[in-house]
Amino acid sequence: MVVSVSSVISNSSRIFYPNTLLHQHNDTFQSQCRSIPFLHRRSHLLRKSLTSPRGRETLNSRICASLTDVSVDVSVEEKQLPKGETWSVHKFGGTCVGTALRIKNVADIIINDDSERKVVVVSAMSKVTDMMYDLIHKAQARDESYISALDAVLEKHNSAAHELLDGDELALFLSKLHDDINNLKAMLRAIYIAGHATESFTDFVVGHGELWSAHMLSSVIRKNGTDCKWMDTREVLVVNPTSSNQVDPDYLESDQRLEKWYSLNPSNVIIATGFIASTPQNIPTTLKRDGSDFSAAIMGALFRARQVTIWTDVDGVYSADPRKVGEAVILKTLSYQEAWEMSYFGANVLHPRTIIPVMQYDIPIIIRNIFNLSASGTKICRSSINGDEDIQNFSHFVKGFATIDNLALVNVEGTGMAGVPGTASAIFSAVKDVGANVIMISQASSEHSVCFAVPEKEVKAVAKALQSKFRQALDAGRLSQVAVIPNCSILAAVGQKMASTPGVSASLFNALAKANINVRAIAQGCSEYNITVVVKREDCIKALRAVHSRFYHSRTTIAMGIIGPGLIGSTLLDQLRDQAAVLKEEYNIDLRVLGITGLKSMVLSDLGIDLAKWREIREERGEAANLEKFVQHVHGNHFIPNTVLVDCTADSVIASHYYDWLCKGIHVITPNKKANSGPLDQYLRLRALQRQSYTHYFYEATVGAGLPIINTLQGLLETGDRILQIEGIFSGTLSYIFNNFEDGRLFSEVVAEAKDAGYTEPDPRDDLSGTDVARKVIILARESGLKLELSNIPVESLVPEPLRASPSAQEFMQQLPKFDEDMMKKQQDAENAGEVLRYVGVVDVTNKKGVVELRRYKKDHPFAQLSGSDNIIAFTTRRYNKQPLIVRGPGAGAQVTAGGVFNDILRLASYLGAPS
Repeated sequence: MVVSVSSVISNSSRIFYPNTLLHQHNDTFQSQCRSIPFLHRRSHLLRKSLTSPRGRETLNSRICASLTDVSVDVSVEEKQLPKGETWSVHKFGGTCVGTALRIKNVADIIINDDSERKVVVVSAMSKVTDMMYDLIHKAQARDESYISALDAVLEKHNSAAHELLDGDELALFLSKLHDDINNLKAMLRAIYIAGHATESFTDFVVGHGELWSAHMLSSVIRKNGTDCKWMDTREVLVVNPTSSNQVDPDYLESDQRLEKWYSLNPSNVIIATGFIASTPQNIPTTLKRDGSDFSAAIMGALFRARQVTIWTDVDGVYSADPRKVGEAVILKTLSYQEAWEMSYFGANVLHPRTIIPVMQYDIPIIIRNIFNLSASGTKICRSSINGDEDIQNFSHFVKGFATIDNLALVNVEGTGMAGVPGTASAIFSAVKDVGANVIMISQASSEHSVCFAVPEKEVKAVAKALQSKFRQALDAGRLSQVAVIPNCSILAAVGQKMASTPGVSASLFNALAKANINVRAIAQGCSEYNITVVVKREDCIKALRAVHSRFYHSRTTIAMGIIGPGLIGSTLLDQLRDQAAVLKEEYNIDLRVLGITGLKSMVLSDLGIDLAKWREIREERGEAANLEKFVQHVHGNHFIPNTVLVDCTADSVIASHYYDWLCKGIHVITPNKKANSGPLDQYLRLRALQRQSYTHYFYEATVGAGLPIINTLQGLLETGDRILQIEGIFSGTLSYIFNNFEDGRLFSEVVAEAKDAGYTEPDPRDDLSGTDVARKVIILARESGLKLELSNIPVESLVPEPLRASPSAQEFMQQLPKFDEDMMKKQQDAENAGEVLRYVGVVDVTNKKGVVELRRYKKDHPFAQLSGSDNIIAFTTRRYNKQPLIVRGPGAGAQVTAGGVFNDILRLASYLGAPS
């Protein structure tokens, strides 16, 4: 069949105004437009269109937004639409066509695409749809600035057209653009007078942006020598509005209209408007927000296309929001179900309805970045590909994580609910009546309570409706409460391979527990495609990072605060500096020191202090020390889920904060002995908290510096051994002194030598008093199960009684030689008996006591064979009875003590997920 048509008609973007729509608004227009000559003429045109078919033709050509190609009469033969894999669909959003340069870039992509046939769905230029809605809002509010706002819309498109087009194409576009703008002015003026716009009129106005961008793009492509036609999808796409502010495509009617349209407009390149459509009565409508993606999916289904490519400004779908999780990765593949789940839970993927049209024909959707053509993007298809696109290991059973914020939990609870049919129906009927959206539902098998999440802005209405609905049951006690828990967020883990895979939920909740995140509610469907948890809003980002780190093996990132950059603290910082690169590359451990504080000054950083220059940074940018601010800064960094404070002081005030820090989910590592050797009740409270939470408290360096004393003791007890006695030389200082106190040397001389070598504290009496050894003894005693106070440990002090009150260390050292005779006698007596003197601490577990004193040992005893400042500890246990278990090695010095602290830090990292 041969027909004569005009390309003006075949490519016009004709708006349909059926009699029903015009009758609906005719009286309003008549009464409001008589006083305005221009609008009165328009209203006359409307009246004429109601009674005359020809009048309706005139209306279509005048008030409707008709964007046309060059008007040339041609004869074409009707052609049947060749559906199938020769077609590919491309969708370009507003950002992609936001400027003239970007429209040209889109044209280049289309021209260079090697698909045999192409359908290109375009949105309005960036911000134009919002600008068009703003016109409606201003006109309804009788704000005359809608006129200047419409001029801005005109200028935006006028400017882009001048950059892109020339000659007849430019003249035709500008002619239609100005005609459309004049028509819009008339309609907006009527809306201004009425103070109201119907949904149909609103949809008519806002749909112009797509018409203009499609017209410009098609003109640019033709200018480059490629034949193409552009489609006003209102002539093809038919949808039925629903009660939920959405639309359902009528595929049968749309398919028939597409066949007819294509028979008159055959082309291998079709530029189609996104977002807009018509009702079965030919009334203009839209596909609502995110409608352009939906349009592309519908077109893919109608054409039975090979694939649908959604062009955007990101490289693909991320495993989590990259603004919240810096380590988020691009997913190469997603199943339809995975994309659906992630979209529902707030991930910036696709609207769930976008996926429906392509699923029935197994048409894959590709998400690609128009600004990075080298990126392959994310493929959404029937099922995740089982090749090597994604690493095939346990972590990838979960594909991605999404969050929804600003929610509230509603908990309806009562014993009268159990076994009573219709309770849940009544609850959600009440919720429906107030128009609230239920995001998640959780109910235990006991039926004692029903818990569900709704947007926080709707929770008051929901609670009020439930209180009213169940007033009688509440008064009678069948229901105990309708409770609202505000300030919640949802975290969803999504993955098709989670189904029937043991351990996924355990890993998820283990990661949350280790990050000290409390889960308020849980939901998982039987499909097992997602696990949904509700957490506090302030914990949401921390929870997201924790679970993402667990499943994606990203670096175990720990925010660190170093308290006390003295000898041990500064040595630790230097060790961290030297090992940081190796830990990152080989062990996936990222230790970020976000703060360093001393007694007077501190330095803070949001990303991590450069440890190669921390001394200079502290000197230049240091601020007054404030422990509360310091802790808040280090722990308040939501981009890092794990926080540890490392106390390198010997300060009891700092130690008193450990309990509060652990309560907040802050891990604590320290060589400070004050907490574990302080008041017994505080120690027991601290250890009880540690055992019942996933927050860690490590203190290996409190006894034996870098030697594994605490770890060895705990290992013996945990494996069922019973400690009988712990005996040891715990002081490196006193070990050095008595290892060198021989061959007739004076005691004061050896002490002075140890002080000069840096083995003693600035005041040697701190070492010679035995208090430090007593603290280590009490720590080991308590670890062994003894409930002793420090005052229960008798201590033999090596400081002569008359010198204990000396005003200074210098005076003490000057007076010490006067007392050499007493120590010389003890040494000589031991020598005569073939023994040596050793200053030891003893934990007698059997008799539940401890002691610190100077003892004599045979020269073949292990304690007699030490050298330098080594420590030695002997564990006598039920297993190691005849031959004690001995731990020996350097027990003093900044390097080994800092090394012990460093080892605790790495132990914490392994507990938090780093490879051990």
